Amino acid sequence: MLFLIEYDRTQGKIVTMQEFDETAKAESARLEMELRLNKLGVSHEVVILEAVSESNVRRTHRRYFENLNDLAKAS
Repeated sequence: MLFLIEYDRTQGKIVTMQEFDETAKAESARLEMELRLNKLGVSHEVVILEAVSESNVRRTHRRYFENLNDLAKAS
């Protein structure tokens, strides 16, 4: 499973998250998103993460799903 995430670093939160089964479709959607954001002048982080499930992504890439206070408490 592939997860395309648009992340707003300033707000510290996910703007959008989409799931894909095929790499080509995920890459195409990533490129389209990056071009759209660039055209709008929006500086968001755009990433594709691969994992068996969303719960695995939430565990391995917690910074996208938890705020700084949550992350600090877990340390």
